[in-house]
Amino acid sequence: MRTASLTEPGCKNVAMPLPLPSAAAGVVPTPTEDWLVVPLYNEATVVGGVIADALLTFPHIVCVDDGSTDGSGDVARAAGAVVLTHAANLGQGAALQTGIAFVCEQPGARCLVTFDADGQHQVHDARDMADIIVRGEAAVVFGSRFLDGRTRPGLVKRVVLMFAVWFTKQSTGMRLTDAHNGLRAIRVDAARQVDLTQDRMAHASEIVLQLGRTGLPWREHPVHVLYTDYSRGKGQSVWNSVNILVDLMFK
Repeated sequence: MRTASLTEPGCKNVAMPLPLPSAAAGVVPTPTEDWLVVPLYNEATVVGGVIADALLTFPHIVCVDDGSTDGSGDVARAAGAVVLTHAANLGQGAALQTGIAFVCEQPGARCLVTFDADGQHQVHDARDMADIIVRGEAAVVFGSRFLDGRTRPGLVKRVVLMFAVWFTKQSTGMRLTDAHNGLRAIRVDAARQVDLTQDRMAHASEIVLQLGRTGLPWREHPVHVLYTDYSRGKGQSVWNSVNILVDLMFK
């Protein structure tokens, strides 16, 4: 594969694929690549396994290492992902924006799925959501952990997420059942209209607003968010809940 150097704002140089010559001059090939966009911050313990598992279904994965200090980016690269690197920790919203912008520049990209690095998201859910777009049934698919009974968040998490649903409805007019689910599938023409400025947790409401304003068809899809011993050990569920509340109230 031919490659060229690309410098993203705030990122180190990375190698990116160049388009192969078309068999017939002037013929634009139909995009067929579905990408995972994985924001990454200090997940070296688990990200290698997450990437290796996901590559069996998604051959194209970009991780945005958001200033990790534990070598997460090196682990993700060794596992087979393209890795972009922020020199400092800018927040999940900034990492997503870098990854989304990168995928939108790929000539073969058809859609992207935002996907967590910590093992909470399920690859088969991501594939099902991407397939909804591939079949032309929607341009945007939001994952929801509240459309079936597979996910069991704690009481505090559930209350905060219900508040986020109410807040998102008030601020965007969109009636979602799970406004802060990081698993989303987005067709590239919709993704090109995303320009996140909320770097931290409030980006979840911002991306819903921007995708809603595209006027493109959207739907929700039931997903299983797996709260693992690893994520609970980091206190992630509780602290994410606190961060969501703070960002929603003071953004």
